Amino acid sequence: MATEGQFEYESVLCVKPEVNVYRIPPRSSNRAIRAADWKLDAPDWSGRMRVVARGKVAYVKLEDKISGELFAQAPVDEYPGIAVETVSDSSRYFVLRIQDDNGRSAFIGIGFGDRGDAFDFNVALQDHFKWVKQENEFSKQAQAPDSAPKLDLGFKEGQTITLNIGQSKKKDRTRPQSSGGLGLLPPPPGGRLAPPPSSRSNNHNTQPSVGGNDTGCLLDLDSSNSNLVAPSNPPVMTGSDLWGDFDSPK
Repeated sequence: MATEGQFEYESVLCVKPEVNVYRIPPRSSNRAIRAADWKLDAPDWSGRMRVVARGKVAYVKLEDKISGELFAQAPVDEYPGIAVETVSDSSRYFVLRIQDDNGRSAFIGIGFGDRGDAFDFNVALQDHFKWVKQENEFSKQAQAPDSAPKLDLGFKEGQTITLNIGQSKKKDRTRPQSSGGLGLLPPPPGGRLAPPPSSRSNNHNTQPSVGGNDTGCLLDLDSSNSNLVAPSNPPVMTGSDLWGDFDSPK
């Protein structure tokens, strides 16, 4: 049977062409590790380093520069952790726990000549385990979907809803307004306005003024007007009644 992770793809996270390997003394106490205690001028091995990911586990592989033969590798389950540790006196050196196929492990020191290479190595491990953390959260949500709060869309007691179907809103018609803002109606299509009733009644009830020549002048000026003023004294009917004389009863 195939072991777990045997058929998983391997992705490359970081490659550095130059890395130095140092033997470090055994730890005598919990004192912080210092790179100054190593023989930095005489590394025990030099080669290239590749950081790859297979599933959720990262592997730091130390390989020969020319042949690519594997010198040692360190599986990293978490970072920061015991598999990769930093030193207290420099940012270019790390302590690496390597393992062989039989499960035996040992601690070695690695270092980079350029500070930028050490920074890239550190960031590659951090980004990988950020992704691992997100994947773990997604898997937990998928396994327990009922734990997430649900949205209650049901009607509560006494709550109703009203639907208006087939009813359109009536639009208010605005009345045209004149420029004066008095709200008068527009003129008729013919373009002529009839005088108001009050003016007509006043023309018929006008009394002529008493005078000599002044009155004649006024009448001459108003002769063209169709609304001439009638005389104030009505004519007196003489003679018999319209129906004639009635005989007195005998």
